[in-house]
Amino acid sequence: VRGFVSRSQNMGNFYTDFVRSLTRLFLPLCFVAALIFVGLGVPQTIGGYQTVTTVEGATQTILVGPVASLVSIMQIGTNGGGYYGANSAYPFQNPSPASDIFQILLMLLIPTSLCFVFGQLLGKRREARPIIIGAYSLFALDLLLAFIPSYGLGRGIEVRFGGFFSTFWTVVTTAVTTGSVNANLAGMNPLVILSAFMGMLIQSTPGGKGVGLMYMVMYVVITVFIVGLMSGRTPEYLGMKISARDVKLVMITFLVHPVIILVPTVLAYATGAASAIGVSTGSTGFTQIFYEFTSAAANNGSDFLGAAGNTPFFNVSTGLVMFIGRFAPIGFLLALAGSMINRKRSTEIGLRTDSITFTIVLVGSILLLVVLTFFPFLALGPILQFFQKRVNGF
Repeated sequence: VRGFVSRSQNMGNFYTDFVRSLTRLFLPLCFVAALIFVGLGVPQTIGGYQTVTTVEGATQTILVGPVASLVSIMQIGTNGGGYYGANSAYPFQNPSPASDIFQILLMLLIPTSLCFVFGQLLGKRREARPIIIGAYSLFALDLLLAFIPSYGLGRGIEVRFGGFFSTFWTVVTTAVTTGSVNANLAGMNPLVILSAFMGMLIQSTPGGKGVGLMYMVMYVVITVFIVGLMSGRTPEYLGMKISARDVKLVMITFLVHPVIILVPTVLAYATGAASAIGVSTGSTGFTQIFYEFTSAAANNGSDFLGAAGNTPFFNVSTGLVMFIGRFAPIGFLLALAGSMINRKRSTEIGLRTDSITFTIVLVGSILLLVVLTFFPFLALGPILQFFQKRVNGF
């Protein structure tokens, strides 16, 4: 962000920013959220296992611990790793619809706030409008796609949440790359899975904390370049000219995501790793493999393969995909920010990047880029799976 808004000669100090964001924002939010979770019935204790007597007189051992504090950290930090193996589908981690809604709000909190922070730091709040409207327009399209089918109870759907909240959670957790779940993805309609794919492939609906805004700025620069080509003008953003090097950096950043998803997916079939775990044929098996690497590349973490993916090939490949998917885009966009920080700003009125017209072009450009890149794979996976179920009467 400082690369676009700073007037100084540097982008600040990482250690200083890290400590300030941790102590002044993240920890206070987590503390308040943990207290609310305790009030909603989530356990918070330093004890381990509790032995209780059931209503039938039997003895049962139940695992408890600092669940409320961990859940607040995992949802606000868009991490997704829960205290229990079943994640937020487990009653102690997510006991009621109230706790379910609260966790959804926590996931959306920081990614949404950062869009407004960008406009505030610029001193031009209108510049945040295309980013926030664009992000939530795409999010609304994801929701619309997910709710086209009936959202009744299916296999692996928790009764206390129902199909509606399970579907809504799935769209949110993939839109903000958290990865926590409150239902089994295998029980979801293929269109819900397609919606989840779109959230992870776009990565800015509104995306993970920090990363979502980063990707949206990348899309803005690409859109500015496209509009500049169509109008025959030198592309500018916030009064700064967009150079050929800038365009190369954002396009390399964009291409990182499809490369680290599509190449391992193909290798899983070419090396026999997919057939070794019994998912080498059919649209369902392809969806599971494709989802595995998409989730890893987006640093999402939600899983579709389950225990079947616990093999050397998938453990190593998804680990590499997670590492590259996290740090390579950050590195390239830091290079972009570094080149922007000392750039002269024009006072002339150029392209209006705060207008509704630009917002529409931005949303269209994002959809065009993502759909053209991934449509063949999506067509072989969840889209084909949806039509097969329609033909079979499901």
